[in-house]
Order: sequence, then structure tokens, then C-alpha cells
Amino acid sequence: MRGLPEGRSPWCAGAVVVAGRGPVVAVEEAAGWAVRYGAYDPETGRGVPLPRDLCEPVRVGTVFDLASLTKLFTAIAAVQQVERGALDLDAEVARWLPAFAPGITVRRLLTHTSGLRAELPFYSRQREGRAARLALLWAEAAAPSTPPGGPYRYSDLNLIALQLVLEDLTGRRLDVLVRDGITGPLALAGTSYGPLSPAGVAATEDQRRPWAKADRGLLRGEVHDENAWALGGVAGHAGLFSTAQDLAVLCRTLLNGGAYGTARILRPASVAALLDPPGLGFVVDQPYFMGALAGRGAAGHTGFTGTSLVVDRATDTFLVLLANTVHPRRRDGGSAPRAAAATRLARAVRGEAGGAGE
Repeated sequence: MRGLPEGRSPWCAGAVVVAGRGPVVAVEEAAGWAVRYGAYDPETGRGVPLPRDLCEPVRVGTVFDLASLTKLFTAIAAVQQVERGALDLDAEVARWLPAFAPGITVRRLLTHTSGLRAELPFYSRQREGRAARLALLWAEAAAPSTPPGGPYRYSDLNLIALQLVLEDLTGRRLDVLVRDGITGPLALAGTSYGPLSPAGVAATEDQRRPWAKADRGLLRGEVHDENAWALGGVAGHAGLFSTAQDLAVLCRTLLNGGAYGTARILRPASVAALLDPPGLGFVVDQPYFMGALAGRGAAGHTGFTGTSLVVDRATDTFLVLLANTVHPRRRDGGSAPRAAAATRLARAVRGEAGGAGE
């Protein structure tokens, strides 16, 4: 991966790409800066660069805020409970969360067909306590803005609700479920919920109003998503931090039918349930970030901070791209670099001209 531009608006300050096929890691590259700016200056519309001796380069093992890639871990934790016979995908959510309207099932949470709106301002009740924040969810869930079972409508609330279901069902917090069921067995030592010590962690945003939803300053090792922060940093939709190397292991686990080395976290049928259309937590065949990998059952997800993950069972390949596109301020940088990386991988795997050397 070539060095990242120093112009006015590069797509990100820094990034890591890890890609592979079968047991082989073909690409493992880092470029740019984990920490480049100390603040954002709204007067100039630019980041305020740190002195070069205080900047920190991205390394392959740099830890990134995963943002919505967290949803994949929550989905896996849910399917693990299905394997154990403790959870039925077609059970009504009201069985565990009585405020939820009839017709909202666990499956509809995972397929974003519950009818719940995209998000709610939990961060606006940060000083009022968790009960006050969740009261917003209960009100929405009692009367969804669209009927359950309708068209796909992406919503963070689905995975927040699923978190609450899992915690009620098991009597354990989501971070414990993720640790005991996923990161522990797979030895993903770089993957956990925050807050983390800043060392080795990519910075995200100088989070201030009016461009952000809270005034928190420059974030590094604290979850970027304001609602995940308001929920204590452990949430079903966001909150996890990880490395590209750890996520590559997760990808290989999925491509191996749920096993990696001597560890098995899922049965092959459960992996198929997660990745087959329409996907459970995973999205399937989306060219906007999967590029030319899309079209034959590729599955994955993106994260608002600049992250993405794709697994393609048709070619036994995976791609992890972690970036801090919101450093020093959030903006809509699009997904063109994600799609371009996926297309280059697809061409390399299929042996098309110009594939591996681009």
C-alpha cells in the first residue's frame, strides 16, 4: 500500500490492510499516521498537526476503533446461544424485553427488518442514568416507526436490543460473552471493549459540537460512537477495538466453517446462517465497499470510523481494512478506497491483468 497523501483532505490519516486466501496472508501493510493531529480547527477547516516528533505512525498491529464491525461480534454471540438451544431466532423480543411490540423477533433484529429507526439520542441523557437512556428505546420499540417485517432498514437499535436480550438471557454482560465465546478461544489479544490505554491505539475525532453530538475532545482509546459511550462503552452496535491481524483470524475462522487451529467457536451450519443471504448481522454482496468481490455471496460490514471486513467463500479470500477516517473530524469520505481495495484483491485472485500489482 502506497503512502497516504498529505493534501487537504486525504481519505484517512492512516490505515492497515490485511488480505489473504486460504491459509496464506498475501498482504499485510500499514501506512500513514495513527496520531497526526492534536485538534480540529473549525476556522480553517483543517486539523491542527502535531509536531512530527509527537506524531505516531500506523503499524500493522495498531489498534483501531471498530465502530459498527462490533455488530458482527454481537451477531456471532447471538448465534452461539442459538447453537446451545438457549435462543430461538424467531422468538419475540418481548419475551425478554416486554416493552417491544409484537412482531419484532430476534431474526428481525439481525436482519434489520424490525422497523426500528436508525438511532436515538441516548447521549442527550448522559447525565440522567442508564434507565433514562433506555426509556428512549422502550418508547420506540413499543410503537416502531415502520411495521416489523417490512423492508431492510439499517438500525443501531437492533443490535443494542440484541445486546439486552443476550444479557437478560445469559445473566452476563456482552463484553464477557464476547471474551468467553470469541476473543478468548481465538486468542484475539488485541480485541476488547474500551476504554484502553492510548498507547498503540489510533486516534479518532476531536469530538465537539456542533459537528459532533458531544463535547469530549480528541479521542484515543475511548469509543468514538456517542451512543456507545453513553451506554458505558459496551454496546451491541459499537465499542470494540481491534487490530487487522486479529480480524484476519476471525475471517479465517468464518472461512474455515467456525474453526481456527484447535478452537471452534461456531458450527459450519451456524456460519452459513450468518453469511448466507440476507445475512445475520453481516451484509451480503454490497459493491459500495466490497467492489468486485461482491456478487457471489461475499459478506462483511463497514464501520463509521473507517473500518471494513469482507469474507468471500467463493474464492476463500478475506480483506480487512482499518482506517481512522474521522481523525481529526468526522466527514463523509465515502467508501471508494474500501471498494478499490476489494476489487484489487478480486482481480488478483481471479488472475486478471493488473490485479496484484496495482
